[in-house]
Amino acid sequence: TNVNMPGYVDCHCHISARDFDEVGEKISFISVQAGLLAVLAVAEHVGEFDKIIELCQRFPGFIFPALGVHPVQAVSAQQQRGDVFVLQDLAAALPVIENYKDQLVAIGEVGLDFTPRFVSGESDKDVQRKVLVQQAQLAKRLDLPLNVHSRSAGRPTIQLLKEEGVEKALLHAFDGRPSVAMEGVKAGFFFSIPPSIVRSEQKQKLVKQLPLENICLETDSPALGPEKQVRNEPRNIRISAEYVSQVKGVSLQKVMEVTTQNALRLFPKMKPALAR
Repeated sequence: TNVNMPGYVDCHCHISARDFDEVGEKISFISVQAGLLAVLAVAEHVGEFDKIIELCQRFPGFIFPALGVHPVQAVSAQQQRGDVFVLQDLAAALPVIENYKDQLVAIGEVGLDFTPRFVSGESDKDVQRKVLVQQAQLAKRLDLPLNVHSRSAGRPTIQLLKEEGVEKALLHAFDGRPSVAMEGVKAGFFFSIPPSIVRSEQKQKLVKQLPLENICLETDSPALGPEKQVRNEPRNIRISAEYVSQVKGVSLQKVMEVTTQNALRLFPKMKPALAR
């Protein structure tokens, strides 16, 4: 089915974040006004799974769920939870994911984060790899795409996805080099671009290199907005689109059409709701 309505798909958003608690109802309205067709709500830990599903049920056909365990679990701003916790989180998350599997459009946010302050050595990296491998296998079994985080770990993430035979993956806010991203393009992966591209030379270079056929849009709200430290919102998706259109030298309309078709190729379970 072709999407009859023009509009954007926000492929990676933390709509369950506390930042949005009071504005839940409003976000939906504002977003529709801003030309958003759909928002993919991603999880970081099992504690938000129920809330995400609930939001998706409150806004059916507009907010869609992805459940997964993020490689870094923050307990508080000061303290990052260690590896053991990530494994415990995964163990707790798997039965819940199983339980909701028919409603999910993706498994995510999963991935690797080798930022020095989060990993103190190879054993930390190995635990993250284990957690990613288990979720990649789960996604393959459920025939769902992966929504992937990779920070300071672009090449290892793409390599691991390829080794695991993952065919459908979105690499969100990719921070690696364009040459590494092109290995992902060869593997058929998609890359989503947040509004922070306006202040990121690395993301601007990335978009120059990436074929439009492999680009999706995201906001990663409430993070990665056009201005540092200001709460990002799904309606800022247009800023990503405008920037991609500028860098690529194609019309905004074309960026909207191609990125939305890409999102639906990658997340086919969104299609029925959007072909209205």
